[in-house]
Amino acid sequence: MQKQKMYAAINIGGFAIGIAACILISIYIRNETSYDQTNRNKENVYRVLGKMTMAGTTFYGTSFQPPMSKALLSDFPQVKKAGRIMHNRLFGGTENQIRRTDQVNNNYEAGFCFADSSTLDILDIPMVYGSNITALKAPNTVVICKSLADKYFPKQNPIGKTLIFNNNTQKPLTIGGVMQDFPANSHMQFRGFISLSGLGFWDGEQESWYSSNYGIYLQMNPGVDIDAFSKKMSDHILDEYVIPSMKQNGQANTAEVRKNAHLILQPLTDIYLKSYNIEEDHIKHGDARFIWLFAGIAGFILILACINFLNLSTARSANRAREVGVRKVIGSTRANLIRQFLTESLLYSFFSFVLGVVLAASALPVFNNVAGTQLALPWMEWWLLPALISSAIVIGLIAGIYPAFYLSYFKPATTLKGSISMGTRNSGLRSGLVIFQFTVSIVLIIGTAVIFKQMQYILNSKIGFDKEQVVTIEGADALGPQTAAFKAELLNLPFVKNVTVSDFLPINSTKRNGNSFYNEGREKQDAPIRSQHWVIDENYLATLGIKLSDGRNFRTDMPTDSQATIVNRSMVKQLGLKNPLGKVITNGYEHLTIIGVVDDFYYESLKQQVEPLVMILGNSNSMVSVKLKSSDMRAAIAAINSTWKQFQPHQTMRYDFLDQSYAAMYSDVKSTQYIFTGFSVLAIVVACLGLFALAAFMAEQRSKEVSIRKVLGASVTNLFALLTGNFLKLVLISLVIAIPIGWLAMNKWLEDYVYRIQLSWDIFAISGIIVIIIALVTVCWQAVSAALVNPIKNLRSE
Repeated sequence: MQKQKMYAAINIGGFAIGIAACILISIYIRNETSYDQTNRNKENVYRVLGKMTMAGTTFYGTSFQPPMSKALLSDFPQVKKAGRIMHNRLFGGTENQIRRTDQVNNNYEAGFCFADSSTLDILDIPMVYGSNITALKAPNTVVICKSLADKYFPKQNPIGKTLIFNNNTQKPLTIGGVMQDFPANSHMQFRGFISLSGLGFWDGEQESWYSSNYGIYLQMNPGVDIDAFSKKMSDHILDEYVIPSMKQNGQANTAEVRKNAHLILQPLTDIYLKSYNIEEDHIKHGDARFIWLFAGIAGFILILACINFLNLSTARSANRAREVGVRKVIGSTRANLIRQFLTESLLYSFFSFVLGVVLAASALPVFNNVAGTQLALPWMEWWLLPALISSAIVIGLIAGIYPAFYLSYFKPATTLKGSISMGTRNSGLRSGLVIFQFTVSIVLIIGTAVIFKQMQYILNSKIGFDKEQVVTIEGADALGPQTAAFKAELLNLPFVKNVTVSDFLPINSTKRNGNSFYNEGREKQDAPIRSQHWVIDENYLATLGIKLSDGRNFRTDMPTDSQATIVNRSMVKQLGLKNPLGKVITNGYEHLTIIGVVDDFYYESLKQQVEPLVMILGNSNSMVSVKLKSSDMRAAIAAINSTWKQFQPHQTMRYDFLDQSYAAMYSDVKSTQYIFTGFSVLAIVVACLGLFALAAFMAEQRSKEVSIRKVLGASVTNLFALLTGNFLKLVLISLVIAIPIGWLAMNKWLEDYVYRIQLSWDIFAISGIIVIIIALVTVCWQAVSAALVNPIKNLRSE
């Protein structure tokens, strides 16, 4: 290390970077795979999933009919317990304005859902006060988490006390229990559960098999064959309940549903990581594919560092050949030499692990910020030190085993005569490893470029509505009958261009309402059209800049518009209407005349096809959206807040910007982009460290050759080409290998998006140019230095 400081620094630094990346990804994977492991009954707890195949596409869902859980419990002895949750924003309860009965100021609290009392027991939710078996049995009860209990009833047992939700003084909720706050590694992050006991969202809703809004959790008896049970459960529920209900309601596609619909059970411990393909799953989840992708990338970075060690060790074999020869002459055996070189490799590995841990600890806050996690290095865990030591030994042995056997093989007579040096200038193995390093680096750069370009496409593409300068005010349902007056006051403000009152917005954190529609009179002949059913006001289209392509907007002075609808182009297409204006469509209880058609706009992620949309005139007033015409946002927000205070002095105004909410829909893509970029940079750095050291060594080895060529008339340009040509050739070979790999990998990634960029040649050309420039910059300093040196200096000894 003292004699070869640069090589030692490059080996240790490269190892440390790879080790730091592996440590970060290891604790990330450990956290991601730890979800829902604390439930004592986790081996027997499942979530019900629906699987439906239509037109060759398979959909998964988690919303089911209200009576299904009771049917499963009563009809199947294999089911020990069944419970429901319902966190559909359509019915409220997820976000609330809460206060104690003896207070007047409301506090905004998110993270609630409706649930059966049995759900708390199935999920093994630990309680601070009360029992998770009985806490929600009574109607109008609520279970809150400990942090909320401490906020509203500090240092008290709040069971039996009441809270006012959303100014509904007629039905205060009684606290039936206090649960522990959910740990960060739970797929559920609710802060409170409102009892479903005695609750119905419309007359007959709890007995209806025609609407699907409830998630169902089952605790099975031990020893049940889940695959066989799922098949039996699916057939029974469809044949006994779902299909008869569809026939009763006159649906024509019962045969298709019976053939293509299935119920399956998803293990509790799979919910977090294996729900990325489930539609309308509002529960927190990760993505197992990304975990193993990042693990693979981190592993590749470490492999690149090991390759550096192997390359430099074998390249420098000429420098150590005489050492090996002398050691063998004075009595060292090959086993002694192997032990010596492996010990050196282990020392490099141990030094690298110390530096790698320091780098990982330093980079962890940045990683948390990018990945949206709250990870910490497990300093106090008993296994950490043994894991680091054993990993250092394994990596040291892997990196050093080939150089140890290679160097110890030299014969004393050959090495002491110096003839070994000529055979070490070019190595097929070294060239192959350099190609591997740059192939990995180029694939990562291609991946980064594609993800960046797709992200820019998402954020800057024409989405069919105007998201700029729109302020969304949440919790506006607290205004009650004053909503119209509040809207009128906002329209009088000089900063305000337009105002709409609707919970349904083209961002996926707002209300959704799926319905089935038919052309009137075709209910028994046609399959239903799956559509969204939104309630909007007359200012909705103008506020959001949604264009009418046909017909007219809603008018409040026309009573017939209460039975009218505006639909999107996708709805017109699926209904098969050539002249849609004046046509009547129905969902079974509404008969709506089409008065307008809007161009398709993206109201969900670009990963999904734009689905049919039906909009009706009405009240859906928990959210107010304000289109501003001023660039002075601070003054505009202050004026809106002042108006809010006139109507709601006891409730803080909560607001957001529509463009920021839209961007937040793609936070996972942005995180992937940042992580890919970071890993790509690390891979390039490690590969270039090795290339730099290799170039320096080759320049040193060929110093006399370069000097002789210079004396014989070679120019600096000729010598530069001589010293860089081989490396450039290797990078070009890497590029040829990496391009098809990158194309296949990123084409697969883009399959998740219905609306996506095309993989054009410029992405690969730019990636190749970047790598070639980086490689040339890395080796050119050494090449130029060698070409400019005075030849007398190198030839004097001759």
